[in-house]
Amino acid sequence: MTASTMMDVPLTLDALADRAERWMGEVEVVWRKPDRAVARTTYAHVIGRARRLARALVSSGIRRGDRVATLMWNHAAHLEAYFGIPLAGAVLHTLNLRLHPDEIAYIANDAHDRVVIVDDVLLPLLAKVIAAGAKFERVIVVGDGAATVRGGSEIGATEAYEAVLAAAPEDAVLPVLAETDALGTCYTSGTTGKPKGVVYTHRSTLLHTLVIALPDALGLARKDTLLPVVPMFHVNAWGLPYSAAMTGAKLVMPGPYLDAPSLLELMTTERVTIAAGVPTIWIGIRDALDAPGAREKFPLQAGLRMVVGGAAAPEQLIRDFDRLGMHLIHAWGMTETSPVGLVSHVPPDVAVDDDAQRYFIRAKQGLPTPFVEVRVRTEHGDVPRDDKTTGEVLIRGPWIAASYVGGHTPERWTDDGYFRTGDVGRMCPRGYVQLVDRIADMIKSGGEWIASAELETYLMGHPAVKEAAVIGVAHPKWGERPLAAVVLRDGQTATQDELRAFLGAKFAKFWVPDAVVFVDAIPRTSAGKFLKTALRDQFRDRAW
Repeated sequence: MTASTMMDVPLTLDALADRAERWMGEVEVVWRKPDRAVARTTYAHVIGRARRLARALVSSGIRRGDRVATLMWNHAAHLEAYFGIPLAGAVLHTLNLRLHPDEIAYIANDAHDRVVIVDDVLLPLLAKVIAAGAKFERVIVVGDGAATVRGGSEIGATEAYEAVLAAAPEDAVLPVLAETDALGTCYTSGTTGKPKGVVYTHRSTLLHTLVIALPDALGLARKDTLLPVVPMFHVNAWGLPYSAAMTGAKLVMPGPYLDAPSLLELMTTERVTIAAGVPTIWIGIRDALDAPGAREKFPLQAGLRMVVGGAAAPEQLIRDFDRLGMHLIHAWGMTETSPVGLVSHVPPDVAVDDDAQRYFIRAKQGLPTPFVEVRVRTEHGDVPRDDKTTGEVLIRGPWIAASYVGGHTPERWTDDGYFRTGDVGRMCPRGYVQLVDRIADMIKSGGEWIASAELETYLMGHPAVKEAAVIGVAHPKWGERPLAAVVLRDGQTATQDELRAFLGAKFAKFWVPDAVVFVDAIPRTSAGKFLKTALRDQFRDRAW
């Protein structure tokens, strides 16, 4: 008997575009414009315009593998670029508008971006990027053009996005895509050195798109309305725009307005069922909902799921949202992992009334998604699943980077193909991974290691504490000692001794910070994470 074979159908973005246009075409795409007005379109309209963009790029000389950058907020035109640039055979390169212009210029030049598509409200930023040395052959401006004059002479000639689409020739032939073709590129945050580029292929992106929609991942379905608060310039908004188009979930985008009242208004009026963002976003949402009359003003959907990534969410934040009728889901990943690698859901054998165990699990970063392999390893090998022994988290899988652009830092990959994440973690008997710190943020005091992230997470469980960051400061006797920088919640008070006693009830004495300083705000990275390098510089010369 002759063995049967399967059809050789490549995993490429045009198949996803066809599906969204043909079967999900009537589903709404909603976004907030710079003037705060809410605009609406559909997947069919978005994909049709994306094809026009692809034809316009091809007819103007863009070829397979060329980089086309975007400098935009979350809105429909950015979604058109998410599809149109790869359909042209080019590589989507989302530039992080929160970085310093010098850093954006470095990234654009390192990626060899030929074209940039930019929001008109961001032309002043683009002018600074070009003045810092970025070299683009073309600048295409999205918007009504009213902000063009604010860009300055550095930008030079610009083209209107709508005019580019209108002039796209109908007979332009788009390339036949291969699943090994590059689809997109993102750069790391550069907190520990120069930013490094990661290239995502069509195959890796579509596999990631499929898996994150699974019920035990982020659980996206056609019945959902999704609000990705995470910016589309940050690791492709965690891949959520592609999964929304694949499943037919209604997509709601916040534009440039990420403040709690604006987000809550969108969540309410558009009946959002799932949203995604970093902990600082959700802390702001929680505080806004706890204000008098807020829950009546913003009647959110019951059981609204909130995906949190970028940093660990304190257990208290998870409990607070349960109290508010919402469900927080922990996920973990990084630029090199496309990014979703771990997701935490409570297994069915844990009793519904076993609150201690359920919160214990939900506060962890979770289990690997299908096809992803995770190890926690020291120089002696994999650590036991005892929820005590720590090691570096290693990861590999079909959407995990195998190298950086230009081959930088090859030592980040092991001989057996795992990526060294730089995260320190441990694994419980069920296999759930708990991250305890970044290797670079671990504090060594008197020869013993202290995990700053664990202290921070617990501190943020204190009812008076809004945010907390813990750093190591040089000490003449112990080498380093921990110092905690704390932002108090509005209307709350706490003393240094009170917070140190709060930590002392949970951690060994030598873990407890020697000092607590109260600050108005903690510096953040472009992704919303605490920027501890800035805190270390601020308190470098502190005398104990």
